[in-house]
Amino acid sequence: MDENLPMIRISVRNLVEFILREGNIDNRTGGGQDPENMQMGSRIHRKIQRQMGSDYQAEVPLKTEIVCDGFILKIEGRADGLIHTKEQVMVDEIKGVLRELDRVQEPAGIHLAQAKCYASMVAEQEGVDEIGVQMTYCQMETEEVKRFQYSYQSNELKVWFDEVIRQYEKWAKFQIEWRKARNASIKGIEFPFPYRKGQRDLAVSVYRTILRKKKLFIQAPTGVGKTISTVFPAVKAVGEELGEKIFYLTAKTITRTVAEQAFETLREQNLKFKVITLTAKEKICFCEETSCNPDDCPYAKGHFDRVNDAVYELLMQEDVMSREVLEAQARKHKVCPFEMALDVSTWVDGVLCDYNYVFDPDARLRRFFAEGGAGGYLFLIDEAHNLVERGRQMYSAELCKEDFLAVKKLVKGEAPRFAKRLEACNKILLAMKKECENYKVLDNISHFGIQLMNVLSETDRYLEECVDKEVRETVLDFYFQVRSFLNIYDGLDENYVVYTEYQENGRFVLKLFCVNPAANLQKCLDKGNSAVFFSATLLPIQYYKRLLSTEKDNYAVYIDSSFDTKKRLLMNGVDVSTRYAMRSREMYQRYATYIFRVVKAKMGNYLIFFPSYRFMEDVYQEFTQLLASDEEEMELVIQQKHMDEEERENFLRAFEMGREKSLIGFGVLGGIFSEGIDLTNEKLIGTLIIGTGLPQVCNEREILKSYFDQKGLYGFDYAYRYPGMNKVLQAAGRVIRTEDDRGVILLLDERFQREKGKEIFPKEWADCERCRLDIVEEKIRLFWEKQTDN
Repeated sequence: MDENLPMIRISVRNLVEFILREGNIDNRTGGGQDPENMQMGSRIHRKIQRQMGSDYQAEVPLKTEIVCDGFILKIEGRADGLIHTKEQVMVDEIKGVLRELDRVQEPAGIHLAQAKCYASMVAEQEGVDEIGVQMTYCQMETEEVKRFQYSYQSNELKVWFDEVIRQYEKWAKFQIEWRKARNASIKGIEFPFPYRKGQRDLAVSVYRTILRKKKLFIQAPTGVGKTISTVFPAVKAVGEELGEKIFYLTAKTITRTVAEQAFETLREQNLKFKVITLTAKEKICFCEETSCNPDDCPYAKGHFDRVNDAVYELLMQEDVMSREVLEAQARKHKVCPFEMALDVSTWVDGVLCDYNYVFDPDARLRRFFAEGGAGGYLFLIDEAHNLVERGRQMYSAELCKEDFLAVKKLVKGEAPRFAKRLEACNKILLAMKKECENYKVLDNISHFGIQLMNVLSETDRYLEECVDKEVRETVLDFYFQVRSFLNIYDGLDENYVVYTEYQENGRFVLKLFCVNPAANLQKCLDKGNSAVFFSATLLPIQYYKRLLSTEKDNYAVYIDSSFDTKKRLLMNGVDVSTRYAMRSREMYQRYATYIFRVVKAKMGNYLIFFPSYRFMEDVYQEFTQLLASDEEEMELVIQQKHMDEEERENFLRAFEMGREKSLIGFGVLGGIFSEGIDLTNEKLIGTLIIGTGLPQVCNEREILKSYFDQKGLYGFDYAYRYPGMNKVLQAAGRVIRTEDDRGVILLLDERFQREKGKEIFPKEWADCERCRLDIVEEKIRLFWEKQTDN
């Protein structure tokens, strides 16, 4: 075997699931979900293996290397068991299932194919003419076992296995040839712009981090060019085989657009780099309702029979897999665009997607991040400050008592056993409810976990028989909630707080709350080579390092702003406060007067951010009255709760239009308009931030505070101050977006002057001036006069 030939690796499981899949997409039963991904499935494996006696060898690593046309294909896996008796060698494949075993009439085709691959590898390795295959199915609730046994001639098995390999060969050859062309093109690219201040250091830091397989936290102000400064060195690293795939992760669609532009800019230098942008299933689905089954969706019917041809053709023709390109290809081959896009992501060099495709246990891409798997992935995590709260959401779970009663009511007539299981859980929740006044932290819910496992099994059984479409949809939603809860429950550790709570709508919930997501995020990050977290508001850096990674030797860099601070006026109004004790009509009038005087000093577009809708509405009312009593004309737009996409676009479009009078947008701090929007030059010349952004006091925040206090940290900072200051920094960042921008940032709350508040100001805020209502207009006029002179 020529050791100089390039090598392609693939697992047995991935090989058979890719080449041998067939038929429809059908999510109408819980059984469609793979319990092998659940931690309890792994426990069942180990228990069965321990019971099998001295002839049984567990977790046997297997591999084979096949010389192909210009490369070596390495296929590897791990057989659950290998049984050696005097009569026969037998491969054992164990699968945990939720359905009753009398419904398992024969092994699933993919399961048996996986075992046959292992059997062929073992037969060749041990030189036997005949080999057995045992499929062991275990019902995860009862732990009952059912086995199917087969015997194969080794030469026949080899012919079958060789055919599977032959079908995969063209895909492997594409990988080899594309990688060679890609790497050659990467050698020729250079940084596409003149370096701004700090930008070269940033790019070098990213490259060194990837080279050393570390993690890097970057605090860099808006305008430094973080996207191209992370994408460029990451692409260079891929070209030098320091990573095999870039995942550019974002929290919002608009930042994915910026990343697309960065790759497109590099492509102007003849870069060959296949990139896909993943769009949420609900957005890319061709049907009015996302109903993934062959009866409701023609694209789900026979999808797996056609999708590999669709993917291969697309890879041969396109390098940029945008939403439009994916939709056109999916229509041409009549396949699901979402599922096809996930398949395409396997073969490309860069994946632009939401955080959840990597981190969310319910949504992560199993083909990349399944248990035990790891790859040379490079994670570029944009707007990383969002990942703390998103991480908490992804790794938390809750169940509502009322949902158990609602499902019980639906099924009790036709499924009394299912209803009984639901009632058992309901009784436990009722007992918890009687002991809970507002919220109550619990030490142990193992008794509930056992009963919930029984419910999951019965739900799965019921879904197989249910014919009522509406009832099935309700029960299926419930099934996913229970399954997610149990998955999270299996991983409970010191990073969680378990509690019950009465919600505002009167519903009673049991919640598994992940207060520190670092350990869960770390498990996903460990699947890759390196990770770069970057944001304009990653302060204080130690807070984010503690909550986003468990490693202690991560790097961190602070990139100074490249902007001339003389083009920006930053002031703190110290004669107003949003503290509850200070809220009154007089204070609202004072805030309204601040807004009026700032805008009067210079005509233009302004955004005003408030701590809540209620506070915004109270000040808005006073401002409109003030406006009515003055001859000054101003146009107002106000953020509403639950705005749809068109309403959001209309709000922002108002700032794009030229006008002869000032425009004032009223919005909520931490809302959709205080982060991730670009209003450059004259589109926005000022932002007023009312309040310190502290989250409202609630049970969840108080639990966070208590948890971090017990850890010897400042609980109030972790629960309130740091998240609040991040919202302030994000809102302030709307004003200065480019080197040509000029504007005013006004922080309106006396609490910004306190030491705890000022210590987490970014370095470039050292020039923040104190001001009062009586001098604010004069200060702003002087600032704009200086801008005119310059």
